Amino acid sequence: MTAREYDLIVIGAGAVGENVADRAVQGGLSTVIVEAELVGGECSYWACMPSKALLRSAASLRAARDLDGAKQAVTGRLDVGGVLRRRDAITHDWNDDSQVSWVEGAGIDLVRGHARFTGPKEVVVEAADGTMTPLTATHAVAVCTGSAALLPDIPGLRDIEPWTSRDATSAHDIPRSLAIIGGGVVACEMATAYAGFGTEVTMVVRGAGLLDAMEPFASDLVRSSLEGLGVDLRFGVETSEARRDDGGAELVLSDGSIVSAEQVLVAVGRVPHTLDLGVETIGLEAGRWLDVDDTMLVTGTDWLYAVGDVNHRVLLTHQGKYQARAAGDVIAARALGRRVDDRPWGVHVATADHDAVPQVTFTDPEVASVGLTEAAARKAGRRIRVLDYDLSWVAGASAYADHYTGQARAIVDEDRGVLIGATFVGPEVAELLHSATIAIVGEVPIERLWHAVPPYPTVSEVWLRFLEAYGRPTT
Repeated sequence: MTAREYDLIVIGAGAVGENVADRAVQGGLSTVIVEAELVGGECSYWACMPSKALLRSAASLRAARDLDGAKQAVTGRLDVGGVLRRRDAITHDWNDDSQVSWVEGAGIDLVRGHARFTGPKEVVVEAADGTMTPLTATHAVAVCTGSAALLPDIPGLRDIEPWTSRDATSAHDIPRSLAIIGGGVVACEMATAYAGFGTEVTMVVRGAGLLDAMEPFASDLVRSSLEGLGVDLRFGVETSEARRDDGGAELVLSDGSIVSAEQVLVAVGRVPHTLDLGVETIGLEAGRWLDVDDTMLVTGTDWLYAVGDVNHRVLLTHQGKYQARAAGDVIAARALGRRVDDRPWGVHVATADHDAVPQVTFTDPEVASVGLTEAAARKAGRRIRVLDYDLSWVAGASAYADHYTGQARAIVDEDRGVLIGATFVGPEVAELLHSATIAIVGEVPIERLWHAVPPYPTVSEVWLRFLEAYGRPTT
């Protein structure tokens, strides 16, 4: 069978793959995108969008109940069926017609099926009916296959058929009780969501706290919130064994205790989607993350790119899309002999992956962070100053809620006089984050930030409090 030829083959039509393909087409390349499941990928159907839909309604209800005048109008309970209907609408009932229309409108060809490498720049796509479509790239192939939930090697765990994040975000039957293995972002968000539904939630956390890559006060405030929602938190223990009977599942913990629940969610990490990709035909090891440089070019190659989760740089959709824009542009530039700008912060590199990554954990309160934590900055040898402020002291917080609880921290590089990290914990603080991201990426001098005036009364006045704590220049 004659192979169809394109300048670029993109494997994976999630948000990352779509952006690589779109930028390459805009740059003048013929491009095909291959997808084994739904066009739009994990974020649209099983991760970012449905998870936030599951969280939003209960968070809004709690916010209303913390505001005199509004709380008197809240007379009913959360309508879980309504939450699920809204989630289904946001995922388009797991139908990708609108995404397919966008792909076609962008001038990108689509081939459905599972892609496998058969050699350098050569891919064969197997459709659901067994039909094989060979593809050849004249310039590049971009792997944008993402990652999947890790199932640890715990005796009996696979036998009980636990949920992964996909099951938790797409469920239509809400369990009476849920045991969550893990204490990271997915675990905390799903604990918040299901506790809001009225599910009895237990979290089994190996470490001493939650969200261990973030500032310690984020862990403390999220822990307090989850406990307030009735979540049973078990710290410093591991799951030794899992088993299921007619009454549900049981987890035997390392301290000898047993957790019983109708359903179990495993949220302990991710693995790359490279196991059944045929990468061994091009000299790579199946099941491994793909190492790349800042232009997303896979180490040791001049034609293979890996973008998004699969390169293990930053496992966040927005950061993957950022990488994708750089990768699509640089693939087109190299293919057409244009100048490549691969200097730090150049148009063809993902420099922000290193020290300027924004992330929001949509617990209640939200955790919004960008750049380095205090611990990471000190480990990197930076000479820093830490600025802390209680968000409840800002006038905007008093206007927002009757019992506002929050905390903020800024990390300043003393040698350069610029912000290199910020963390906000509190209601709706996600919308504070981009201003901090701009300050870090733009390396805005602290003395210039005095002229960025926050409106009153908003929570953004925390920026003024940071500056006052740091001290105003005298010359």
